[in-house]
Amino acid sequence: MGNKYDILKLENQVCFPLYACSKEVVRKYKPMLDSLDLTYTQYITMMLMWEYENLSVKQLGERLYLDSGTLTPVLKTLEKKGYVSRKRDKKDERVVMVSVTKSGMDLREKALEVPIKMGQCISLTKEEGQQLYQLLYKLLKNS
Repeated sequence: MGNKYDILKLENQVCFPLYACSKEVVRKYKPMLDSLDLTYTQYITMMLMWEYENLSVKQLGERLYLDSGTLTPVLKTLEKKGYVSRKRDKKDERVVMVSVTKSGMDLREKALEVPIKMGQCISLTKEEGQQLYQLLYKLLKNS
């Protein structure tokens, strides 16, 4: 029988392997994203922009699990690079809309290789990957 402090052992925490894996996966992305001149946060933002083309800052933040204090500098940088534009909504001045530019859409072609290369770095079967995906989203929805 263990002692009452076993609960504090790192090996007994589900949060630690989540944290370490997240860090390692982002580290594996880095060389590929460096060639696109994007950080990981810029990359996931662009992924949403490629999919939707026009979203409010609030919608982006909700989908990326980022607050506006984190997201705003990312959007400013992407705007400086010419990949997105930000404008106040004509119907509601409080809402800032983000749109992908032609240059931003052109970047999508260069990014096609990233998920393919990442798939080769992750040593999970397709089924394991799907199971992990489902479990991680289950955790996100409960947080």
